[in-house]
Amino acid sequence: MKRRVVVTGIGAVSPIGIGSSNMWENAKVGKLGIDFITQFDTEESKVKIAGEVKGFDPCEIMDKMEARRTARFTQFALYAAEEAFKQSGLDISKEDALRCGVNVASGIGGLPVIQRECLRGDKHGYDRVSPLFVPSSITNMAAGMIAIKLGFKGSCTCVVTACASASDSIGSAFHYIRDGYSDVMACGGAESCICELGIGGFSSMKALSDSDDPTRASIPFDKERNGFVMGEGSGILILEEYEHAVKRGAKILGEVVGYGASCDANHMTAPLEDGSGAAACMTLAIRDAGIDPCEIGYINAHGTGTPLNDKGETKAVKLAFGEHSKELLISSTKSMTGHLLGASGAIEAVMAIKALEDQFAPPTVGYKVPDDVSLIAFGGYEASELITPDLTTIRFENEEAGCCAAKAVIDLVEEKDVNNEIRIDYVFIEGHSVKNINKDYK
Repeated sequence: MKRRVVVTGIGAVSPIGIGSSNMWENAKVGKLGIDFITQFDTEESKVKIAGEVKGFDPCEIMDKMEARRTARFTQFALYAAEEAFKQSGLDISKEDALRCGVNVASGIGGLPVIQRECLRGDKHGYDRVSPLFVPSSITNMAAGMIAIKLGFKGSCTCVVTACASASDSIGSAFHYIRDGYSDVMACGGAESCICELGIGGFSSMKALSDSDDPTRASIPFDKERNGFVMGEGSGILILEEYEHAVKRGAKILGEVVGYGASCDANHMTAPLEDGSGAAACMTLAIRDAGIDPCEIGYINAHGTGTPLNDKGETKAVKLAFGEHSKELLISSTKSMTGHLLGASGAIEAVMAIKALEDQFAPPTVGYKVPDDVSLIAFGGYEASELITPDLTTIRFENEEAGCCAAKAVIDLVEEKDVNNEIRIDYVFIEGHSVKNINKDYK
């Protein structure tokens, strides 16, 4: 019989809060963690907005010397891991450390370190780069440092599968416990690559939003979206075999019941437009869990805010869930945090656990213009700006219309000729319920 796998600890560092509880409380009220970039001068950059972690002090978990030697993504991972470990109540001195493992992902790792040391090498010669350059920048350093900090001596690995990295990390850790190789796993992801090279690289791919309005930059599923917003942070989960957790009296926060993985085998960056690849992944996870699709009530969507993802993901959900897709609650917390790349799946897993705990679905902040609906009102102009999205409507002269109608009725009664077509003046008021109506339809 397959072993059950539960969550006993969660930790988070994100643009909307440091610490999982703080992040969640801010998510519930729709706090926006996206603003103008402060980590470098954006004067020469087309993209000026990102989801930065504000107020983070690595010296809360390490001394100043260690902080200077540790890449920012690893600092985030260590903070989140410590929070998750404390919440779990684990005492490593009472555990078989060889059955406690780590699988923490990163999509890019220490990119700002790579950029800095390349510039140093160009200026002073490459024999002068930091001796800590390689160990601080490699993607598996967060996993390794967590293992050292927690005393976990089992498997220590790092998944690198781009945006799916943290989700695959959780899935791999889940299998490791379910199949009997470990009793405890620290898993998740960490990312921090808001630097000239990181922003420039994604910008040249036309993947990033170039909006100059933080409130309209990361807008998943909105018709006006034009790319994702880069974020940073870390999410770490402590997974544990169910009986192991019960035996030591741990508080169980949730259960991982299934995992699926697939690839489109389609393109270097573009998903299949029909959503079939992602639908297959969800179907595999549901089948692995042995549950009915109708048992699922909420999906924390990938929801990047890129046209190909949003449309493809919507189709994928409909393919995987059929009629039940109409009953699902779906939101994208990337609207608040931005896209944390290799860490996104872990942050969103933490959000999903908190959503289950509170029975509350977090919002998709900034969503105004539906992708598949255009709405034009007739009248209602006084309230049009109070509705979200603000209505596209037509203002006409009520009194003139009433007089014309009354005259037509009187003429009918008096058996006079009646004009079948009466035109009155109007004003077209363009709101956000129809995008660029003048451009598209004039």
